[in-house]
Amino acid sequence: MQVINFDEVLEKVMSSDPRYHREAYLFVREGLDHAQKLSSKAHKNEIRHVTGQELLAGIRDYALTQYGPMTTTVLNEWGVRECEDFGEIVFNMVEHGLLSKTETDTRADFKGGYDFGEAFHKPFLPGKKSAVTRAPESKPTEA
Repeated sequence: MQVINFDEVLEKVMSSDPRYHREAYLFVREGLDHAQKLSSKAHKNEIRHVTGQELLAGIRDYALTQYGPMTTTVLNEWGVRECEDFGEIVFNMVEHGLLSKTETDTRADFKGGYDFGEAFHKPFLPGKKSAVTRAPESKPTEA
């Protein structure tokens, strides 16, 4: 059995499809790990395949904790502008053996997943609960 060198294969992926920055691929891999952790909590610590929609939810949650209100800026810098881009990245990795899929997984699973503005900007607008936990404000003390 041949061991896959992730970095070497990722170079081939990016050569065949230069639309996305290397960091986008690494981020999707980390987002998948995050989605699987969330899924395993919900399914009694059983590691299982996650669907495209579960992956998108995990990516959203992971992105908000990593980049907060800068998420869209960071993703755009990497060439990611909509959920379909995550699908393209996933299937580029599948086609090169870095990820696996089931018979029912398709690129269409990522179509129309969520609006980036709603997912990544709205949680940080004034008057909205933030997706990121904040420290409680201190109360003024009486002198």
